[in-house]
Amino acid sequence: MMEPRQLLERYYAMWNDKDFSQADVLLDPDVRFRGSLGIEANGLAGFKDYAELVTRAFPALYHAVEITVVENERAAAYVSYTGKHEGELFGHPASGNRVSFSGASFFHFRNGKIASINVLGDLNTLLSQLS
Repeated sequence: MMEPRQLLERYYAMWNDKDFSQADVLLDPDVRFRGSLGIEANGLAGFKDYAELVTRAFPALYHAVEITVVENERAAAYVSYTGKHEGELFGHPASGNRVSFSGASFFHFRNGKIASINVLGDLNTLLSQLS
């Protein structure tokens, strides 16, 4: 069974590697998820749908974890996101613009898996870079 810090490291590696098959290992089947784009998606299928939406818009989006705090079954991470807008998002066609925005993620762990993730992303900064 993985410890919370290891789960966090593997979670962000999954995003950076775009290997969402890892979600089956890292996330609780009933995971509750709210992503940096303000979209809620629950369960593994919902999470993978969200990941597909994000990677269509930003195929090479990189998650740079700058700060993590882990305490028992909870954790927080401050993350900087960078990438290139190469697919439609929120009605904005691909612009080819480089994007950079930040977010704070809050995790709850249960039985060696991630049970919930709530990400607060700087959508104003992101949206201003799409057009």
